[in-house]
Amino acid sequence: MANLLARRIVGLLATMAVASVLVFAMIEILPGDPAELMLGAEARPDTLLALRHEMGLDRPWLVQYGDWVWGLLRGDFGLSHTYHVPVILLIFERLPVSLPLAIASLLLATILGIPSGILAATRQRSWLDHAIRLKTQVLLALPNFWLAMLLVFVFAISLHWLPAGGFPGWHNGVGSARALILPAIALALPQAAIVSRVMRQALLETVEDTYVVAARARGLSLGAALVAHALPNAFLPVLSVLGLQFSFLLAGTIIIENVFYLPGLGRLIFQAVNQRDLPVIMGSSMVLIASVIVVSFMVDLAAYALDPRLRRQA
Repeated sequence: MANLLARRIVGLLATMAVASVLVFAMIEILPGDPAELMLGAEARPDTLLALRHEMGLDRPWLVQYGDWVWGLLRGDFGLSHTYHVPVILLIFERLPVSLPLAIASLLLATILGIPSGILAATRQRSWLDHAIRLKTQVLLALPNFWLAMLLVFVFAISLHWLPAGGFPGWHNGVGSARALILPAIALALPQAAIVSRVMRQALLETVEDTYVVAARARGLSLGAALVAHALPNAFLPVLSVLGLQFSFLLAGTIIIENVFYLPGLGRLIFQAVNQRDLPVIMGSSMVLIASVIVVSFMVDLAAYALDPRLRRQA
């Protein structure tokens, strides 16, 4: 187990290193000059050169990359060109919105997806199974931004039950929770459809397994045998999907937060892209990438802890 953990950690660090190279390279090849964007097209050439020197854009790429990585290792993500404050402070200011939104969406997707998947598997080929599968197909086909606007039209504009956008701050507990309800639903429904389909398929794949056949031979119905005996094993692929979904939900807030005007990390990235604020784009991207890698690492460890077969293989 110790060797496996060491290999996973080495792989995690290698993935982070490769990701940093890709993020830096993609940012560098983007068209446009950040200095010219900040000063305008009518800026004097000497003024542009001075600003580029101040921002460090006139140095070789390799030097810029080395300084940036060294700053990341020290917790220094650079200074925002737009806000003139450290990027790490901007990220910490926005995470209290994006992180609870992602967690709430994941919980809602789990609560909706797992029971519907179990219900569809235990009622295989019935009208209920077909209805659940149709529902999941529709939710997967709907873009989440369109679903978000539909929710705003129904529950905010027509019924006036929930706010259409904005965030009052966590000092207003009830108002903050109400402001995150519609964004969480818009993010969670497509993910709940994925969880439901994976849960159903994982349960049905165990129908022919020996322990399920033996349970049915003792008189248990298909539904009871699946829930009592197959569910623990079928939950492992669902766990992997949930781990990936958390990372996707955290990154997926870029669109939803702009629909609902939430001051989260996603809206910060969107604004930074429009303003060509390179330190904010790079720092925020590395935070999202790190969250994906760390969550996947934790899911792998949880799978090894829950499944003795994986431990024996390791």
